[in-house]
Amino acid sequence: MNKLFDRIKAQFAGFGKLFNGKSLKQAMATTYGNFARWFEPYNIFTKRTNHTLATNETIFAAISRLSNSLASLPLKLLDKNFNQVTDHPIAELLTYSPNPNMNAFEFLRTMEVLRNTTGNAYAIKDYDSRYQVRALWILDPSRVTEVIETTTKELWYEIQGDNGVYYVHNMDVVHVKHVHGYGYRGISPIDVLRNTVDFEGKIKQLSLDMMDSAVKASFILQLAANVSDEKKKEIYENFRKFYSENGGVLIQELGVKIDPIKREFLDTKVFEAEKITRTRVASVFNLPAYMLGETQGVNYNSMEQLALEFVQGTLGVNVVQYEKEFNRKLLTPEERRRGLYWKFNLKALLRGNTKDQAEYYFKGVRSMWLTPNEIRALEDLPPMEGGDKLYRSKDIEPIDTPIPLPKGAVAP
Repeated sequence: MNKLFDRIKAQFAGFGKLFNGKSLKQAMATTYGNFARWFEPYNIFTKRTNHTLATNETIFAAISRLSNSLASLPLKLLDKNFNQVTDHPIAELLTYSPNPNMNAFEFLRTMEVLRNTTGNAYAIKDYDSRYQVRALWILDPSRVTEVIETTTKELWYEIQGDNGVYYVHNMDVVHVKHVHGYGYRGISPIDVLRNTVDFEGKIKQLSLDMMDSAVKASFILQLAANVSDEKKKEIYENFRKFYSENGGVLIQELGVKIDPIKREFLDTKVFEAEKITRTRVASVFNLPAYMLGETQGVNYNSMEQLALEFVQGTLGVNVVQYEKEFNRKLLTPEERRRGLYWKFNLKALLRGNTKDQAEYYFKGVRSMWLTPNEIRALEDLPPMEGGDKLYRSKDIEPIDTPIPLPKGAVAP
């Protein structure tokens, strides 16, 4: 608590002029306690919607895949013996409801969507009267700027509120981001894809313009001689009526020639542009191309291998950032020294088919790295008596069963 007070005190020593002579206590209440202002006249936490996300199907599909997959992963607070810790206030917060308006799934999915659209996602820690974290509020990334304090060189976040500017120390804001160069602000994937999206949009618009300006006629009627305008109208009306009343069947009379007009309503360049977009979006978001509908060169004989590529190459990197940030910002140094840490269970997305899963369990028991009750837990079955022991082959017995000595041998 002393460290937190020091951070707040240092904050208002450097930026006290922003509060027009208010006391430190008033300034603290304004920044950390009075969240009502931040919701009037509108909610600065969830105001903006990215228009590219709402109008580009490929980008929407990529971000939906990433955010839903990450939010679906089980997240647990573990100790150094790999046991889940449930009697911790932060564990309760992240596992069930990070704030009064969101469950854990919505919170993680929204953070991941913001990270993949703006390049940055922020959640500020809301403290109670005992300086315990009681909520995590998601911030609007467009209102947050990273600043460095000149004397201490520590990172602060400048938050544009409706009634002024708020400065919050980096330890009080959970910040996950995309890659970046010098500095602390992630690069927006949408900005990286801007030229690709504009190119695809222009190709589609060109195709639509061609369709709108194209001749709508479907047949050419060639007559053997020149006829008057009234005769042309009569021939056209007879042609139209006969076509509609006979299921599209036409009889070509002597002196009349009917040629259908062949047209391609969509230019093939549209599909080429979409393919380019899928490939580039997959590259920017580090996704396997098959997840965005690009099937060329994909072997579907092993769906498990495809899932492994996604988990190891994409999700594995993303979840490490969340784990590191949660460990640093939501656990105290003492708790980390005790061995507490946050862990996403990536194996939840690697469940194989029934045959492969049975083989995995079989080898796990016989190789003494899985107990029967651990397997039952993975299958959502209740534990059984004696199922917490490891077994060794003979064939097979509990690992603590004494090994019988050969006849005449003496125990050491």
